[in-house]
Amino acid sequence: MPRVPVVLSIAGSDSGGGAGIQADLKAFARQGVHGTTAITAITAQNTVAVEAVEPVSPVMIVAQVRAVAADLGIDAVKVGMVGGAEAIAAVARALDELPAGTPVVLDPVMVAESGARLLPEDAEEALRTELVPRATVVTPNVPEARALAGAPDDLGAEELVRAVHALGPAVAIVTGGHRDEAVDLLFDGTAVTSLPGERHPDGAAHGSGCTHSATLAARLALGDDPVQAARVARAVASEAVRDGLRELGSGSGPVHVLGAIITPS
Repeated sequence: MPRVPVVLSIAGSDSGGGAGIQADLKAFARQGVHGTTAITAITAQNTVAVEAVEPVSPVMIVAQVRAVAADLGIDAVKVGMVGGAEAIAAVARALDELPAGTPVVLDPVMVAESGARLLPEDAEEALRTELVPRATVVTPNVPEARALAGAPDDLGAEELVRAVHALGPAVAIVTGGHRDEAVDLLFDGTAVTSLPGERHPDGAAHGSGCTHSATLAARLALGDDPVQAARVARAVASEAVRDGLRELGSGSGPVHVLGAIITPS
């Protein structure tokens, strides 16, 4: 029997089950890979607000990655919420211990869907300099891309994705959720590729960014090139919003990445 690829999520835990490692594990399962985790923070969170955040120690973050790598092996990594500068340094150290060439997808989580800040402003520079250059693919939305690149609000989308790429990742993707057109833009240092998709304004979007980046990491582990992986991730994230669980909670409901394949009885 062929070995099932192993994908590691380094991210925070969402007690509401919509985003973070909970969303990542569901996205991994949809792609048929084995999901593993290194939890960076525990959040008390629902569809309305992030009520509390408790960081996991840097030592424990590295220990989780080492435990997975030593026994199961790691075919790709998705990095989401990392917390503060000390946690970022720990994640960077853990990534450097993995075999050269291990694909790393970085979703630079800064603000939750509810509006709560998940990355302290004083840690943005550490994210920019320690993790972005280590990424195979970085997947910010428009506000995150502007913050990372220090770009003005009127900078065009193509210029913005190029500015993010200049920070050091092999591939930059600016996702289209905050753009007038629902189009992701990918820049690999050579050409800008448009990845159009459907917008579902009546869907439920909590966890859409996590689902996108986790799916992308899973596809890289399965052997897709970054453009192929990004196309699948764009489609899956859109479907997850379309099938989102609007009836759950009082805020933006969680995406439902398994909605296309599971029908409740």
